[in-house]
Amino acid sequence: MLENILEQVQNGTLSVEEAKEQLATYENLGFAKVDHHRKKRQGFAEIIFGEGKTAEQIISISEALRSKNNQVLITRISKEKAEIVLKALPDFIYNETAQILYWKDQKVADRNLQGYIAVICAGTSDLRVAEEAAVTAEVLGSKVHRIYDVGVAGIHRLLNNLDEIQHATVSVVVAGMEGALPSVVGGLVSHPVIAVPTSVGYGANFNGLSALLTMLNSCASGISVVNIDNGFGGGYNAVLIHQLAQRGAEKNEDTLF
Repeated sequence: MLENILEQVQNGTLSVEEAKEQLATYENLGFAKVDHHRKKRQGFAEIIFGEGKTAEQIISISEALRSKNNQVLITRISKEKAEIVLKALPDFIYNETAQILYWKDQKVADRNLQGYIAVICAGTSDLRVAEEAAVTAEVLGSKVHRIYDVGVAGIHRLLNNLDEIQHATVSVVVAGMEGALPSVVGGLVSHPVIAVPTSVGYGANFNGLSALLTMLNSCASGISVVNIDNGFGGGYNAVLIHQLAQRGAEKNEDTLF
């Protein structure tokens, strides 16, 4: 790409200013520096964190990202703020439960990833965080199976879905209260488990600290833990694992022929 741009400058088909714009690693909006090289470095475009930003700032950042990417993802955005953004960007979609606003270029097909991510949550009160994980994974190109309200207080509900869970490439397990569900799932599957503690619970839950400590101290192997209520982090990491598994499978297929 660099050689192509320099050749265009040399033969006069591209101006120096146009070349500088194409080679720029970020776009300075004044209040934000939009990282246009994030996708080249990490595989996905920069994600917008909605909290603390005005609707006008979100609109400007979204427009900048959309000009160079086939998807835009905004997390932690309230319904009121999303409604303002949607007036300016009506082709975006808002998921109120997940508090996610997103856009995908329908002309560009997702990579055909084999398998799916299981997003599992303990109770209905954990749905906001679970949906943040699930929608994040879907926007980033993975297929998701939702398995909700299967907490340890009624373990038979989890066991009734065990076959579906075991066949997933990776599981994101969301739980509040004492946070025991990831340990149970971790002892039943042969794939990575990403544990997401939520702030759901009574006083001694300490706004998710008890669930976080339970997950960090799990005796089940193969469990990694993200921050309290960080459904986005769980979903994002799950997609990275899903993509790595796909590349591994494709590499193995290539060696057979």
